[in-house]
Amino acid sequence: MDEQINYNLKQLSTWKRIFFMLVFAAIGSLVRMMIWAVIILQVGSTLLTGKANPNILNFGRSLSVYTYNILLFLTFNTETLPFPFSAWDLTAQLQQPENKSKES
Repeated sequence: MDEQINYNLKQLSTWKRIFFMLVFAAIGSLVRMMIWAVIILQVGSTLLTGKANPNILNFGRSLSVYTYNILLFLTFNTETLPFPFSAWDLTAQLQQPENKSKES
């Protein structure tokens, strides 16, 4: 048991993933602030014009998909690094990982 823990702690790939998780957690916080700005802009646009601005809609959708991509990575549902390490619209192509407990 201790040998397995020591082996796991020495895995460079695990430490790299932890580093990227911290980076994307920070990026995710920034993106969430941008989403609030999009919300405020869209409310303002709707109040002034009576309809939603399509450019703001598309940008908000894009930020939402990016946030989803980050959350999939942070929750270990994918090993694919989010943008800028992969395509911006990659989320639609992501696959569920196979259950690793079957390998044991």
